[in-house]
Amino acid sequence: MPDGRVLAADCARCVGLCCVAPAFTRSSDFPIDKPAGTPCPNLLGDHRCGVHAQLRERGFGGCVVFDCFGAGQRVTQEVLAGRDWRDDPARAFEAFHVLRAVHEVLKPLADALALVRPGPLRDDVSACLRAVDTCGADELPALRAAAGGLLARVSAEVRAAAPGPHADHRGRDLAGARLHGADLRAADLRGAVLIGADLRGADLRRADLLGADLRGADLRGADLAGALFVTRPQLESARGDETTRLPDGLARPAYWTGQGGSVGIA
Repeated sequence: MPDGRVLAADCARCVGLCCVAPAFTRSSDFPIDKPAGTPCPNLLGDHRCGVHAQLRERGFGGCVVFDCFGAGQRVTQEVLAGRDWRDDPARAFEAFHVLRAVHEVLKPLADALALVRPGPLRDDVSACLRAVDTCGADELPALRAAAGGLLARVSAEVRAAAPGPHADHRGRDLAGARLHGADLRAADLRGAVLIGADLRGADLRRADLLGADLRGADLRGADLAGALFVTRPQLESARGDETTRLPDGLARPAYWTGQGGSVGIA
């Protein structure tokens, strides 16, 4: 992967692709219907969102939890050479959809590379990272499967070296579960459904949360320091407060501060 690749949205270097390319339907996440390829009515002429500071209040919670993981600015800068998407909309939208899927795989691989020790496993992660970064749409499914296997190996290695009960909850339906104060250190929660779960004060240090559904989960007072593969969208969809401890490099969602942390569940 090229040095300096940013795997987080940088809207200042994008032409508003996430506000145009995807479709969305009226729901608890969006107050209106918008067809794919049609600009959101809130999109301004300079590619900024006219209601960005009030997205939740206006019912656009789906926009808040969305992250292209850097695909938008990559399409804008590398594919469109900084031009407006209107110059070649078909190319812009196709590239955005493909690269968004690519970057969703790149992000946990990059996180894994920072976690694993030098050796054969790290070399395999690095090679997969480079392959995914340059792959086409037809190559991605196989590489995604390979990445999943590598991430599982990295997770197992990192969690094995950490203290805790190492509970296996991978893929479990824990929606609404009462896990207040639970010891989930080094737990495998990959793909677990934790919608609306009570995780207040839970110890999630070194837990693997890859793909876990945290919509409406209550993380107030929870300890996620060192938790694996946590993303900004996961946090934005959950509830939390100033006492929630987060992994390094992740910012506390602004709406957590000074209120109860309520969030809609789609």
